[in-house]
Amino acid sequence: MNILAPVRRDRVLAELPQCLRKEAALHVRKDFHPRVTCACQEHRTGTVGFKISKVIVVGDLSVGKTCLINRFCKDTFDKNYKATIGVDFEMERFEVLGVPFSLQLWDTAGQERFKCIASTYYRGAQAIIIVFNLNDVASLEHTKQWLADALKENDPSNVLLFLVGSKKDLSTPAQYSLMEKDALKVAQEMKAEYWAVSSLTGENVREFFFRVAALTFEANVVAELEKSGARRIGDVVRINSDDKNLYLTASKKKATCCP
Repeated sequence: MNILAPVRRDRVLAELPQCLRKEAALHVRKDFHPRVTCACQEHRTGTVGFKISKVIVVGDLSVGKTCLINRFCKDTFDKNYKATIGVDFEMERFEVLGVPFSLQLWDTAGQERFKCIASTYYRGAQAIIIVFNLNDVASLEHTKQWLADALKENDPSNVLLFLVGSKKDLSTPAQYSLMEKDALKVAQEMKAEYWAVSSLTGENVREFFFRVAALTFEANVVAELEKSGARRIGDVVRINSDDKNLYLTASKKKATCCP
């Protein structure tokens, strides 16, 4: 019996969503890794279609974490601010390259008094989204500590990182340009992918979450191939490599299909 909700038509991904800025991207390839594409075509993705991948959203109080999630999941924006108590989560279903894929988006409290409660839910994340307010320099500085806290419960080599600036609609072009320079630098230091969004207008929200879903899916398929021994001897998977390719095979022969 299938207990998961069906995939909405607007959650179908046939191509790899592109990054926002190449200077701070997990990789800059235009397409999914050839091995991932081929595995999907040959229905060799193992248990990926049945798994629920955990994504945690962290950041200071009132930076817009809940609004970001609600804009994508419910296409709503509530101007009446309500602080998250402890944690909350939303489930989103996708279809990536013909394979069903689920993300569980965990919205964690930014208040200090709830930090201990929220941190207990950090474990097992496959992606970490660190949110800051594009109009608040301090919130950008605090992202480093939020990331450090989240990584205490996760293996840094097995998690995808995203640095997201919110409330872009409140910034003038000049203000945004200055903040973006600092944010790109922080993202590069974190080895995170940078995005700027507006939950009020919806700018970049859909594109961002599609990118998260696609890269998380890709990582899951690669891990499944590794686990099943589908990769050839001599191939190596590197995450967050210096050349900005998330998955790099050491084999000199160009892969066109799964072995």
